[in-house]
Amino acid sequence: MRADDTLPPAGAPRTVMSETDVSRALRRIAHEIVERNKGADDLLLLGIPTRGVELARRLAALLHDVEGADVPVGELDITMFRDDLRTQPTRAPLRTRIPATGVDDQVVVLVDDVLYSGRTIRAALDAVADLGRPRAVRLAVLVDRGHRELPIRADHVGKNLPTAHTERVMVRLSGVDEAGDSVTIAAGETRAGRPSTPGGAR
Repeated sequence: MRADDTLPPAGAPRTVMSETDVSRALRRIAHEIVERNKGADDLLLLGIPTRGVELARRLAALLHDVEGADVPVGELDITMFRDDLRTQPTRAPLRTRIPATGVDDQVVVLVDDVLYSGRTIRAALDAVADLGRPRAVRLAVLVDRGHRELPIRADHVGKNLPTAHTERVMVRLSGVDEAGDSVTIAAGETRAGRPSTPGGAR
């Protein structure tokens, strides 16, 4: 057998985080959130659909394990706050669900799967500001793939993953996707100068 017989086909997805890696990263993020906040008081997790919502729910469960506190979880739709509405096909708004605590004077932790250009998070910040005035807004992401176009930085990162613009980062989560938890990276084709990024790489 030649050495290259064991190599994956060119462009085939390469796994960079397994189910165990995802679980470990989320547990570390949960501990970081508690340490940064000096406890779980006044925390509110807002997941950005789709996979950010699932990650926020998991973080809330982990925070309960760490602190014994029930941290409220909500869903934050950013569709109408995006800066590409004029150039992209019409999108149906998703559900925004804010817990009874509201966002006023809360420490809001935005949760998403992949941080890329920063434009999704800019839209999320506008959406939060439309809901009220939190005491602070922080950002937790499973993967930071770089290539920021706006001055936005995550406070809590599961994995920093250097990528090329033409690569696709794909997050799969059980409960959302048919497959189990994983993060893969693969070569992708570009359209109008931008890469194809399924799995929430924004």
